[in-house]
Amino acid sequence: MTKRIVSYFLKLVLILVAFVVLFYFWGSSTTMEKSDYKKVITNNYEVEKKNDSIFSIITYNIGYLSGMTNNTTKDRPKELFDNNLAHVKKLFKKLNADFIAFQEIDYNAKRSFQVNQEEEISKLGYNRVARTVNWDKKYVPFPYFPPSAHFGQVVSGQSILSKYEIKKHDRIVLDRVENTPFFKNAFYLDRLLQITEINVHGKELVLMNVHLEAFDKETRVKQLKDVVERFKQYSQSKPTILLGDFNSDPNFEDPAIAQVLNLDNIGNAAFSKDNFANTFDAENPYKRLDYIFYSEQFIEYVNGDVLEEFGQASDHLPVLMKFKFK
Repeated sequence: MTKRIVSYFLKLVLILVAFVVLFYFWGSSTTMEKSDYKKVITNNYEVEKKNDSIFSIITYNIGYLSGMTNNTTKDRPKELFDNNLAHVKKLFKKLNADFIAFQEIDYNAKRSFQVNQEEEISKLGYNRVARTVNWDKKYVPFPYFPPSAHFGQVVSGQSILSKYEIKKHDRIVLDRVENTPFFKNAFYLDRLLQITEINVHGKELVLMNVHLEAFDKETRVKQLKDVVERFKQYSQSKPTILLGDFNSDPNFEDPAIAQVLNLDNIGNAAFSKDNFANTFDAENPYKRLDYIFYSEQFIEYVNGDVLEEFGQASDHLPVLMKFKFK
């Protein structure tokens, strides 16, 4: 009798182990070819370009248009996403920026009802789009509850929308958090640096779009060190803009962002050390996490602003910069 019980118990354990292993490989498997994680898309929409020498650029962690429900367990009706998309499209159309850099934008995700947010905003007249996927999973165990929300495809990433020709595009995966258990790593997004080279009336503009580690300071410092070294290389010889969600506020203790703030000959849009608007969270901004840096040698700053009118379409607020080439 005892042997039979032990036998049944061992069989049950084997079945459970097999289930966990199969579930792990299923949940962590991808839905796309990795060659498609980086691409330049050409559209054929009507483009409204301005006829002056002043250009404009926006960085926006769009939080997949989930508003203040991002990273929470709240239910998200489709109406929320539809309203937020309509709101940001109306504002982007009015602003008519030449370039928009996004973080946390969904291309095909259950959580945002399979709407390609990049494509919808591109219809405003952005015929050159650089896409980098950083999350391609069938199962995302965050937020931790309810577990039912973990199931469903998520394809998300960072995008640069441009009214000018994108000549080169690179996707650089930044360092991961060390000593993270393999099973957690398998479901975590890649932290990326996206680099594009864009032909603007014969000038080569380098745009660097980044989304740094949010939860581990040591990793964020390492990632930004890598990004800064690349930024220095480009900015010595070309008009270069580094922008995105850096997940670092100047008032943090020994902040990672100081690596950029302390650089010589580098400007910072809508920012001074003694006076700057915050970008997170959108409901009650108390941190500055989003920035637009530029090489002063080649770029003349005209003006900039944190765009509070975007409200709570995301949990971040966008940053705008207007500039000229020197």
